[in-house]
Amino acid sequence: MARRHHYRRKQQEPAELNITTFLNLMVVLVPFLLITAVFSRITILELTLPTGADSSDNQKQQLTIEVIIREKGIEIGNGKQILSRFPLLKEEEVEAALDDAGDLDTTKLYDMKRVTDFLLKIKNQYPDKTDATVLMEPNIEYRILIHVMDTVRSTFVRQPGDEGEADVLQQVVLFPDISIGDAP
Repeated sequence: MARRHHYRRKQQEPAELNITTFLNLMVVLVPFLLITAVFSRITILELTLPTGADSSDNQKQQLTIEVIIREKGIEIGNGKQILSRFPLLKEEEVEAALDDAGDLDTTKLYDMKRVTDFLLKIKNQYPDKTDATVLMEPNIEYRILIHVMDTVRSTFVRQPGDEGEADVLQQVVLFPDISIGDAP
């Protein structure tokens, strides 16, 4: 009889799944992750598409501002002719600024100060104008486009303070409604 009992299989009960420790881990981990999470802010630039030629009289009287980014510099035009050209600065004129890869930061080669001054003159002549078109050649870096768009959108102007007071930097909105496209 002992032998028969020896070969006889015991009936096994299914193993019970114990998830208590896992739940304890989740109770601690979820609040920790929520507290330490970095909530990123996504910035969206609203752009409009350039409009085609319209035959209405209102469109003919309005000024069109085109900022054209070229490999040799920046041009500002009115849709029919170039109003002003701003060639690239020489590398000696620019303080050496390196980007993350260790290369020369090419955005420093564009003379944004003179571009801003010219756009301020246009804005003073046409204060109700809010739109501009930024056109660029195919081989222009993306960060140059963003830098020019920021320059066209707004600038800071130094307002002299009263006697004994410090100067104040005031942000001036130039042309916030920007359309982008390819340069002719």
